[in-house]
Amino acid sequence: MPTKSRAKGRNDDKVFSEAERAAVAATARERKAASGRSPEEERAEGLKDLRDSLAKMPADDRVMGERIHEIVSKAVPALVPKTYYGMPAYAREGKDGKVIAFYKAKSKFRVRYSTVGFQADALLDDGEMWPTEFAVTKLTPAVETRIAELIKKAAG
Repeated sequence: MPTKSRAKGRNDDKVFSEAERAAVAATARERKAASGRSPEEERAEGLKDLRDSLAKMPADDRVMGERIHEIVSKAVPALVPKTYYGMPAYAREGKDGKVIAFYKAKSKFRVRYSTVGFQADALLDDGEMWPTEFAVTKLTPAVETRIAELIKKAAG
């Protein structure tokens, strides 16, 4: 007798949320668009994409995201602005172009705080355990200073 497929009868639409499916679709578009760009085009298009991403956010998330963009750009001007799963992000220049940091607005997944997150290629190692995302509820001078410090360390 043939065996039934495990997927048969399963509601695949319930596996990922609408926001998660949108994020995966966004990263596919980002990767396709980035292929074949020169470094100058990558920076210009990435900045446009980042600004477009911010423009779609609710006002409070947008204001925080714009300020974080200013902080990151000032702390490490060499980082390339772009989007990552539809979120504002920053990548290393050059061939690897790896995203090292991103801003995830609280509205993205309907949670109570936004985050500044770091990818595996960020150089935040601190012993055997360290945080890779930081919750941000308000941008105070101390928080802004800490974000700048983390970005500088992450960029190497």
